[in-house]
Amino acid sequence: MNTYRGKVLSKFGDNISTDDMTSAKYITSHEPQEVAKICMRDIDPDFPAKMAPGGVLVAGKNFGCGSSRETATIAVKAAGTQVVIAESFARIFYRNGFNIGLPCIECPGIHDATDVGDEIEILYSEGKIINHTKGTTHEFIPIPESLFHQIEVGGLFPLIKAKLEERNKAKRELEE
Repeated sequence: MNTYRGKVLSKFGDNISTDDMTSAKYITSHEPQEVAKICMRDIDPDFPAKMAPGGVLVAGKNFGCGSSRETATIAVKAAGTQVVIAESFARIFYRNGFNIGLPCIECPGIHDATDVGDEIEILYSEGKIINHTKGTTHEFIPIPESLFHQIEVGGLFPLIKAKLEERNKAKRELEE
């Protein structure tokens, strides 16, 4: 998963909060597929349908601000989002994204340079986003190898589980 190629399927401006993503007034379950259905309901009711095939969400500054509502990140991913690219993220959303295996890329200038429907390619280890539709390239700070590996295995809990299984296997082998 060193690269990802897909379409920008949704675009939002600055200061999209976790309450915008999963408003408490709609939450009746914390199951990923259920919160996906209400994701962005008040600002883009068609968001889950747009993202269902999987794709890229582009946003402005301070994406994921507000409370540390974990359901927001879960809903964005469960709605089909493969990667979120924003000018900047609220720190808690950024970290929650990696914790559940959702790549979050900070890329200054991306909001104004990208439109819904653009075909982009993300070169994770090189820190580049190529917009094939517009013929432009944008740079970002590459995702650290440890976080990239966490994304590949599906998030923090699957990573911990895999490491514990490796350790237990090694321990059993030593005992034999």
